[in-house]
Amino acid sequence: MTQSPGHAHEAGPSPALTPAQAFDALYAFCAPALVRQAYLLTGRRELAQEAVERAFQLAWQNWPQVARDRDPAGWVRAVAHECALSPWHRFRLRQRHPEAPPADAADRALLAALLKLPPTYRRTLLLYDGIGLDLPETAAETEASTPAAAGRLTRARRLVAGQVPELADPAALHRRLAELASTERLRAAQPPAVRTYAERRTRFWTRSALAFTATIVAATTLTLRTAPTHYEAPIGPAQAISGVPAEVGMGPLSAGERALRLKLQRLADNGPERVVPVAR
Repeated sequence: MTQSPGHAHEAGPSPALTPAQAFDALYAFCAPALVRQAYLLTGRRELAQEAVERAFQLAWQNWPQVARDRDPAGWVRAVAHECALSPWHRFRLRQRHPEAPPADAADRALLAALLKLPPTYRRTLLLYDGIGLDLPETAAETEASTPAAAGRLTRARRLVAGQVPELADPAALHRRLAELASTERLRAAQPPAVRTYAERRTRFWTRSALAFTATIVAATTLTLRTAPTHYEAPIGPAQAISGVPAEVGMGPLSAGERALRLKLQRLADNGPERVVPVAR
């Protein structure tokens, strides 16, 4: 049904969305699908939710840039996939505990085949056969050349078909990927909670940066005040001196020395005699 020009004029243009409203609309549109995609990449429900929430937190922190992007949904999707496939997750304790597999045997076989693929192959297969991007878009999002992306896609399909032969047809693989993602009960947080956490995180890092800068300024000021203003030559280390004769005590006096000492003692009482020159 079409509206008459008069009715359209009466309705008027739709009001512009605020940044929070625009973010919430993007979140409501993309988050559920992104959680399912992240689950296919990781095989872990909680990690998939965390990756998507982290991607939208970064989107809200950089909202002016994301809002002007030609594909905001693609921007968030790329960040969510990178967060989900981050190699740092392997060091988390809870990642060492196995995740409960899907209930259906066919879903378990497909998910096991996906998780055996290298991360780059898994992401390429999901973007092309799962989401439906074309090959140049898949190559751009995975930061690879188009021939490299085509090679990854071919090898990923072959490896999955080796594990699940009935998925050798790309159309069947596309259908099964959508079914596997939709059967899992995956939910994302509400957009206001994501925005609030992003704002808190931004304030925390801002205060940390200010505190670090103040510490550097204080340390620099203290160094300038306490540093010496002229060069002082260092005092050389002490060294042992060799070759000096050892001190010895006086030995016993000889007979002549004792006689001379007695004579000097007697003269000391009467005073020394005057020395008179003798003519020769």
